[in-house]
Amino acid sequence: MTQTADIVICGAGITGVAAAHFLSKMGVRNILLLDERPPLSFTSDRSTECYRNWWPDAEMLELMNTSIDLMERLADESGNVFRMNRRGYLYVTANENRITDLEASSHIIASLGAGPMRVHSSSSSLYYQPASREEFHHQPTGADLLIGNELIHKYFPYLTERAVAALHVRRAGWLSAQQLGMYLLETARRRGARFESARLTGVDAANGRITGVRLSSGERIDSPIFINAAGPYLKEVGKLLGVDLPVHTELHLKASLKDPLGVVERDAPLLIWTDPQSLPWEDEERAVLAEDDETRWLTGSFPSGVHTRPEGTGESQTILMAWDYQTKAMEPVWPPTLDEQYPEVALRGLGAMLPRMKEYFGRMPRPQLDGGYYTKTRENRPLVGPMGVDGAYVTGAVSGYGIMSACGVGKLLAAHVTGAELPSYAPAFALSRYDDPEYTKQLDKWGEYGQL
Repeated sequence: MTQTADIVICGAGITGVAAAHFLSKMGVRNILLLDERPPLSFTSDRSTECYRNWWPDAEMLELMNTSIDLMERLADESGNVFRMNRRGYLYVTANENRITDLEASSHIIASLGAGPMRVHSSSSSLYYQPASREEFHHQPTGADLLIGNELIHKYFPYLTERAVAALHVRRAGWLSAQQLGMYLLETARRRGARFESARLTGVDAANGRITGVRLSSGERIDSPIFINAAGPYLKEVGKLLGVDLPVHTELHLKASLKDPLGVVERDAPLLIWTDPQSLPWEDEERAVLAEDDETRWLTGSFPSGVHTRPEGTGESQTILMAWDYQTKAMEPVWPPTLDEQYPEVALRGLGAMLPRMKEYFGRMPRPQLDGGYYTKTRENRPLVGPMGVDGAYVTGAVSGYGIMSACGVGKLLAAHVTGAELPSYAPAFALSRYDDPEYTKQLDKWGEYGQL
């Protein structure tokens, strides 16, 4: 049996449904979303579901500002069904030697378009405005750098007394990824898009142009346009067209647990500890761990970046914890193999920033652990645009920022497909950027972690 579609999208994660939403908004009606799993069920809700416009990369920052603008409009028109807030990100350090560099780098990011940079100290006359718990309108932009523990403790009394600086990024917060994705999908469906549970097995082309796709059921779908939005399977689907996309996948975990002691205040921003550390163990515990080859790593040095935030509304006591301390590139398999030690490692790591977290050591509430695959390019910029065959496009490689970028990426992809005017940042995310020798030289300067 053969059916037809104006556009076939492979992948119903957040990037796929965003593409369908913005294409349908631009007048395309016969859009078919294909995925062998239910929409938004593989990776889209496996993160801390946060967003920010704080990026040291001008093109990424402009993309994120655009995406946040779009999310705010969707929140307004939907009655904020996906519970968007703007509590911000709070980057905390106990290292006085980092304050000067933190301030300097923040001024650079502010100058790229993130908003004004404000510096506060105990003697400062500048007014620091705490974030609203739920409101995202009429909130500050840019960032506030609080210097000195006295000032930090005034607004964030639950943080360690060792904290010497805290950078509060203001156009940032979180939302429900599942609800945002479903809203994008349902609005696309109302305009004629449809979803089909199916496995893609082939993409057909003739005379250098897309002609359709084939499914594992034996069915063929005639279509002149194919969009690869396959998330962790972006590379695998690209190979169906003979295109080797420059991406790899990494497994990222997160844990949630009840916080009945209220260690993380319910109106807290996303809290991020920016200093490397060693985990706090009792001497006897450390000695036992060090004796075993399989556990010795728990006594070593850990990177910066452990973070947490409150989750849920009303009487919820849940917090989310995340820390990429052992990220490895790997092929995606489902279900992913989870590190059962992860919740305790993250909990102990948070103890450096939140002293009362130590009250849970040895009697941690039962955690819930999950994970998803992040797909990324070497420099951790997304891939959005033509895929090298006429009628074929790619949208993805949004590692670590899929939720916050989805609307901006979806709108950019729709502009590519429909021939609309492209924004100035479009070339920075196109696959063709790798054809530029000067760009490949820039990749070497960025190093292992790219623009992040």
